[in-house]
Amino acid sequence: MKVILNVDVATLGEEGDICEVKPGYARNYLLPRGMVMLDNAQNRALIESRRSDIEKRRKQKADAARSQKEKIEADTVVIAMPAGENGRLFGSVTAATLSEQLGKAGLSVEKKHIDVPEKTIKTLGTYKVRVKLYADEEAQLTVQVVAAGKNPAPEAEAKPAVQEEAPAAASEAEPEAAVTPESESDND
Repeated sequence: MKVILNVDVATLGEEGDICEVKPGYARNYLLPRGMVMLDNAQNRALIESRRSDIEKRRKQKADAARSQKEKIEADTVVIAMPAGENGRLFGSVTAATLSEQLGKAGLSVEKKHIDVPEKTIKTLGTYKVRVKLYADEEAQLTVQVVAAGKNPAPEAEAKPAVQEEAPAAASEAEPEAAVTPESESDND
C-alpha cells in the first residue's frame, strides 16, 4: 500500500515522502495516528501545495543538525564510573548514559541515535561514539571513561566511630539503672 508521510517517521522517511508499507501497518498504526495519508491524486496535490513549507523545515533541521554536530565534536564527555584495579567497570556506559550526559550539557539526543561500539563500554579509556543526527549527518562524540574518585579510608573510619558511640551510650545507661535501685534502698 502506498502512503504519503504527514510527519517524519524514523523507519520510513520524512514528511512528504511517498512510501510503500504493509496494509495492516498503515491501517492499524499510521492512519489512525494521522502520520500518513493514502497516495492518491488529491493527497499528492495537497502535499505539493505544502512542498515549500516542507523544504523550509528540512533546511532548518539540517542546519540544526550541523550546529549540533559542531557542539558534539567540540567537547569531550567525561564519565566517572566505579572501576576495579584492572580498569574494568562495575557496570557499563550505555547509550542511555551518554544521552543523559549530553542532556546535562544542553544537547538533546535520543539514546537510539547514539551508536556505542559493542553496545556498551565496560573498561576505562577514551572512545569514539557515533551520533546520528539528521539525514546523513553524523557526529563523532569523544567519551572518556575515568575511575570514580571514591576514597575508602574515610568510610572505614566513619563506621567504627558509629559503633563506638552506641556501646558508650549503652554502658552509661546501665550504671544509672544500677545506681537507681541502690539509692531507693537507701531511702527505705
